[in-house]
Amino acid sequence: MKKLFTLFLTLFTAASMQAQRSETLLDKNWKFTKGDVAEAMNIDFDDRKWETVSVPHDWAIFGPFDRNHDLQEVAVTQNFEKQASVKTGRTGGLPYVGVGWYRTHFDAPATGQVTLVFDGAMSEARVYINGQEVCFWPFGYNSFHFDATPYLNKDGKDNVLAVRLENRPQSSRWYPGAGLYRNVHVVATDSVYVPVWGTQVTTPHVATDYASVQLKTTVVGAADKDVRLLTDILAPDGKVVATKDNTLKINHGQPFEQNFLVDAPQLWSPETPALYEAHTKMYVDGRQVDEYTTRFGIRSIEIVADKGFFLNGKHRKFQGVCNHHDLGPLGAAVNVAALRRQLTLLKDMGCDAIRTSHNMPAPELVELCDEMGFMMMVEPFDEWDIAKCANGYHRYFNEWAERDMVNMLRHYRNNPSVVMWSIGNEVPTQCSPKGYKVASFLQDICHREDPTRPVTCGMDQVSCVLSNGFAAMIDVPGFNYRAHRYVEAYGKLPQNIVLGSETSSTVSSRGVYKFPVELKKQAMYDDHQSSGYDMEACSWSNVPDEDFALADDYNWTIGQFVWTGFDYLGEPSPYDTDAWPSHSSVFGIIDLASLPKDRYYLYRSLWNKTAHTLHILPHWTWTGREGENTPVFVYTDYPSAELFVNGKSYGKQRKLTADEAKALQGKDPLWLQRRFRLMWMDVPYEPGEVKVVAYDAAGNPAEEKVVRTAGKPHHLEVIADRTALSADGKDLAYITVRVVDKDGNLCPDDTRMVNFTVKGAGRYKAAANGDATSLDLFHLPKMPAFSGQLTAIVQSGEQAGTITFEAKAKGVKSAKLVLKAE
Repeated sequence: MKKLFTLFLTLFTAASMQAQRSETLLDKNWKFTKGDVAEAMNIDFDDRKWETVSVPHDWAIFGPFDRNHDLQEVAVTQNFEKQASVKTGRTGGLPYVGVGWYRTHFDAPATGQVTLVFDGAMSEARVYINGQEVCFWPFGYNSFHFDATPYLNKDGKDNVLAVRLENRPQSSRWYPGAGLYRNVHVVATDSVYVPVWGTQVTTPHVATDYASVQLKTTVVGAADKDVRLLTDILAPDGKVVATKDNTLKINHGQPFEQNFLVDAPQLWSPETPALYEAHTKMYVDGRQVDEYTTRFGIRSIEIVADKGFFLNGKHRKFQGVCNHHDLGPLGAAVNVAALRRQLTLLKDMGCDAIRTSHNMPAPELVELCDEMGFMMMVEPFDEWDIAKCANGYHRYFNEWAERDMVNMLRHYRNNPSVVMWSIGNEVPTQCSPKGYKVASFLQDICHREDPTRPVTCGMDQVSCVLSNGFAAMIDVPGFNYRAHRYVEAYGKLPQNIVLGSETSSTVSSRGVYKFPVELKKQAMYDDHQSSGYDMEACSWSNVPDEDFALADDYNWTIGQFVWTGFDYLGEPSPYDTDAWPSHSSVFGIIDLASLPKDRYYLYRSLWNKTAHTLHILPHWTWTGREGENTPVFVYTDYPSAELFVNGKSYGKQRKLTADEAKALQGKDPLWLQRRFRLMWMDVPYEPGEVKVVAYDAAGNPAEEKVVRTAGKPHHLEVIADRTALSADGKDLAYITVRVVDKDGNLCPDDTRMVNFTVKGAGRYKAAANGDATSLDLFHLPKMPAFSGQLTAIVQSGEQAGTITFEAKAKGVKSAKLVLKAE
């Protein structure tokens, strides 16, 4: 009897273990080498001399910078260039081109199903398990998965995983990164299981009193069997608010459908990002075979002609930004703390939406947008079947576009933050006579896989798309720039709405100001910087005020996605034509070091509805400009303000109404800016103090702000964005380092080299200063200041303890701070 019981217990335990879904992150102990190695996929290959790295990993971010890296001679047709020219720094001047190999070992269960999931691999990934090629996936931005079961060792132990990646020259218009820059997962399940991205949640009815929730679950391996699904819906507080227990026979590959009612739902929005979960247990023949959790939100989206975009029945306009995927000095290697830092800054600015330009996002970004409250336009492609880059995605489009779209759509269709799909950005196909057929093909895939969300496309060739039917067949016509043609497009298109899918592209460098102050296109200077007065744009773009006015003046404009939230590596317009060492953009509202530019406060003054903004520019340290005209701008949500210089009033300014501003058109070149900015254009510089007193709508003094002339540099100041980190070996603290005088005033022209040391339970990770011409390597523990500031990044270790960071520079006192890893 004892032996029988032991046998029963062994069988029961084996069955229970087999039923457990497990997911393992393959992040440590990878071996890496740059260059092609013919036998690197083989089991017995000796990789001991290779570098040991952790994944996510970007092999190119360590540099060095070089003008000759991916030097491209092209005509950028979307910028109306007709003759090819040498584009320096177009992809960041970093060595991303070439072949790289990664190898690691992993264990898996000897029975059941094993799936490998790659969140992204840059690029042309060839994956080998135990010497056999099991998958090829060319597009570096997409997530992909495959069945690894047939290739594993019989006991599941010590499997060799090898990945070959290749980035070709002229395959990108910006810095793409290189390597296994996103996470790799091993998912083990029973032979009857829910596949990767195997559920679909929709909310057919949404109201304040109740919402209906529909869950479709795909089941693999249970043909002609009775399958029981027990699903609980959990509210944001973790309490069960609905349950269904259903048994069905799975036939013809149809998903298992369950429907629920949720009373008094908490609706997801940027202001209230409430998240629910569907916990599903699956049983076959009385045995639990799988357990699957689907996170979702309850919300409704609607586009109404002439009226605009509605979320949960409430009209709103997108206050969005476009972002490339790199994380500045960290490169393309995804990091949750870095993404959270970006989103935290954007949230305070009042931003409520992100466009993933121009590629599928990292899943961590989408999850954070769910949690922190950002709407998303998820976009897959920068080119379709007609090339922008000689070795771009057009080589794979016909064969791979549908597979790439399906992966993207199934991956993110349950995320409440995703409110719109984009099928492309400024694709040359838009001007093809049959381009609308390609657009229709992609839009139809979106509608098939997810009928709940509208589809847009970033179009920049307005004449083409208005005349050839391309724009008319897109759910939501999205225009990149061309603000002066919005009214025309609205009148000609049947949708009667216009989205600013990419707007502004104002250029500015943090802390740099050029005189005289005037609106300029394609302004270029010897120092390769752009003016922080936010009055300069490229030949094809505009300053922010034009987009603000369109949003304010017309219901049918449904908002904008500004190019860009953050500066990014590559595309250093207007210094992109033989203008080395410029190698990163100056489009960002926030610079490459995650330091806000003045423009940040212009957007904040209009977008942040919960906190006041009062910001003065420029700085007031101008040795040699004594007596010269130095205009003062104020970005504020207050309607008026008064300027004082050393106690002398320069009068009050107030924001003009639309009609008042329009009356100045043709008389004042800054007539439009006077709606959104307070500007004193005639202020002679004298050292001392600039003070602004802001007044509320009733004319009462409400807030003051002071900027003072800096004295001699005296010491360094260090400020961390957070002082307590998780001891997980991945968490980050962003530390702002400032050169200040004895009174703490920023020394805005200081460029001295700053050295860093990190001791204790963490390590130095990277630094940046926001200078688009700086060739200093991010990973070395030193960086020169730019406009008196820079950012150093510290990473936690895996042991709890204290982390001591110190910054030193010649001629000034050092600074130190202590962080905790816990």
